[in-house]
Amino acid sequence: MDFDVLVIGAGPGGYHAAIRAAQLGLRVACAEREAVGGVCLNVGCIPTKALLHAGEQIAAARHAADFGLTFGEQKMDIAKLNGWKDGIVKKLTGGVGALFKANKITHLIGEASFVDAHTVKVGDKTYTAGSFIIATGSEPAKLPGLDVNQVEIVDSTGALVMPDPVPARMLCVGGGVIGFEFSHVYNNMGSQVKVIEFLPNVIPGADADAVKEFAKSMTKQGIKIETQTKANRAEKKADGIHVELESVKTGEKRTEIFDRVLVAVGRRPRTDGLNVAAAGVHVTDRGFIPADQQQRTNIAHIYSVGDVAGNPMLAHKAMKEGLVAAEVIAGKPAAQDAVAIPGVVYTSPELAWVGLTEQEAKDKGYKVKTGTFPLSASGRAMTLQQTDGFVKMVVEADTDLLLGVHIVGPHASDLLGEAGLALEMGATATDIALTIHAHPTLGESVLEAAEAVHKQAIHIMNR
Repeated sequence: MDFDVLVIGAGPGGYHAAIRAAQLGLRVACAEREAVGGVCLNVGCIPTKALLHAGEQIAAARHAADFGLTFGEQKMDIAKLNGWKDGIVKKLTGGVGALFKANKITHLIGEASFVDAHTVKVGDKTYTAGSFIIATGSEPAKLPGLDVNQVEIVDSTGALVMPDPVPARMLCVGGGVIGFEFSHVYNNMGSQVKVIEFLPNVIPGADADAVKEFAKSMTKQGIKIETQTKANRAEKKADGIHVELESVKTGEKRTEIFDRVLVAVGRRPRTDGLNVAAAGVHVTDRGFIPADQQQRTNIAHIYSVGDVAGNPMLAHKAMKEGLVAAEVIAGKPAAQDAVAIPGVVYTSPELAWVGLTEQEAKDKGYKVKTGTFPLSASGRAMTLQQTDGFVKMVVEADTDLLLGVHIVGPHASDLLGEAGLALEMGATATDIALTIHAHPTLGESVLEAAEAVHKQAIHIMNR
């Protein structure tokens, strides 16, 4: 064989798999048809967070007068903003390339296609390998009637290119993580933003109380939210993009005009051109390549990781699965056995969660207790001028076992690390409450939520 393992795709799952396999002494190649780093580094996680940061600086400057700081007129250099964002991407993708060289990974440039179960074609050449890891990721899902042209009607990739001037009126079709992150960016940069969601609630899968608090904060910042609403079609006219909206409940239709429309209705696995049928690999009707806990497909020496392996489509889930697949191939006793996979919406405030929601815990038959601590009672949150939100802890009543943590607030994604570790370690609310947290910090709110489970939180009334 030319290689011990050949990884198809150099996104988060793929490059983690390739590097770990090389660290374990295997001969590794990684094929990528676009750019190393995949969607996440190039047109996803990283550039989105760069724009979010820029938007939050604008918002922070607007409110600085509240505590005595006054700045001059705000101006945006859109070209410089886009260049700064692209520079971060270039630095990170270059770093992945350097790691490939340092770990002696053969980087194959081109689209990979299976010839048989042990052979792939990349460009004009064929390569054999003892094992394969499919890490081809996903792409934005399409919506009939809204044809993406990456100018007026965009998907998440097109939305990353900030137009000059910033659109005055923006519609986001889809009230999930991607939709709200971009809505937050454009809202902070001056757009009048409306988010529509087909389902009764935005951010499906998150805790109901947390979603309610999150939506309240987004609305207060000027983002309009309409649930149980769908977009049927869009037409470009002289005065803007005319979009036909329809109420899911009543069927009532109306037309509204926008300057830019973002289609953010989810993602679909990317397997086009891969020809996995030649290798005998099973693909579901929705295009996923399912895998077991060791990331094996139905063909024992072929693995799938990341978005293409199934939901949730998250970079950190892909990273873990990539490591597992590489370690299994190297003969290590590895498995994807995470207790919970965290989710985050990187707006301000952030919405972050890990483990079971209150309703999920009840549906599973747990006797549930909860503890909630509002950030309005946090001294550190007050000093940051960010008191919207709370920490909510879901606990099994009889054993005090931690089941889930849900946070709305500044740096919620960073606070979530403690909760994730606690879940993995089988910790109780009492374990967290007995842990001394530094003062004054946002982390104290996690401690107070644990104390609130037992109605012993210090800085709130315990009814």
